[in-house]
Amino acid sequence: MSAPKHATLATQGLVTGKGGEGMEGMEGMTTRPAVRLGAVAVRFRTKRKDVTALRDVSLDVGSGEFVAIVGPSGCGKSTLLKLVAGLLAPSSGEVLLGGERVRGPRRDIGYVFQRAALLDWRSARRNILLQAEMRKIPAARARARADELIRMTGLDGFEDAYPHELSGGMQQRVALCRALLHEPPVLLMDEPFGALDALTREQMNVELNRIWRETGTTVLLVTHSIPEAVYLADRVVVMSPRPGTVTEVIDVGLPPEREYAATLVSPEFRTATGRIRELLGAVSAHD
Repeated sequence: MSAPKHATLATQGLVTGKGGEGMEGMEGMTTRPAVRLGAVAVRFRTKRKDVTALRDVSLDVGSGEFVAIVGPSGCGKSTLLKLVAGLLAPSSGEVLLGGERVRGPRRDIGYVFQRAALLDWRSARRNILLQAEMRKIPAARARARADELIRMTGLDGFEDAYPHELSGGMQQRVALCRALLHEPPVLLMDEPFGALDALTREQMNVELNRIWRETGTTVLLVTHSIPEAVYLADRVVVMSPRPGTVTEVIDVGLPPEREYAATLVSPEFRTATGRIRELLGAVSAHD
């Protein structure tokens, strides 16, 4: 599959932290965004006080785009993913997925969490196929898709292994295959590599970049790692402390295909990571 058409993303992907400012009259908008958050706020009540988790957040994500979200702990990054997935309703504003308002849990997304959450008694293949059983995907089609994903993620030879026989990186590959089995147009990833060692995390970054280019899936990634965000994403959304708002959006300016070592020393990478660190006020402890 060809790489996403990044030339149109500047017009598809306007992001602003001020309600809907700038979202009207977007010249050059040629296609409907895959994801739209419009003036979203999330408020909830605890035993002690009322809390505003997100305030006035607007975000458009173009089809096939990779957007990373960074910010301090507790700023609402994971809450944004839950809104898109329909697992949480906004207190105000709206969330659209493929132009359709999100009103409840969505079946047309993939979700990868920090922990692989594999079933210990099922092999890698059968963990992947659990998605098919839950969605009642025809068995032959599901097996063919699972085989394709196993090859794509480098799990060949490990498909019959059980979770305790797999490394952390391999377990996350299985979780990624499971999330992609039904070919979702949007993939949500909530700090998926945070528990991995540094070397494995780098390898998974490289693999994820390749898989994204091959599938053309729209990706929203939450991460605490600034280098990871810049290496993987077309754009990086930098959020403020709670109540979370969009501080700035960084256009990374790198080509879709990225050789790891060369990318980390490129001017574009240094400029983007430097600006994000400046905005966040400190170097991420997870870098």
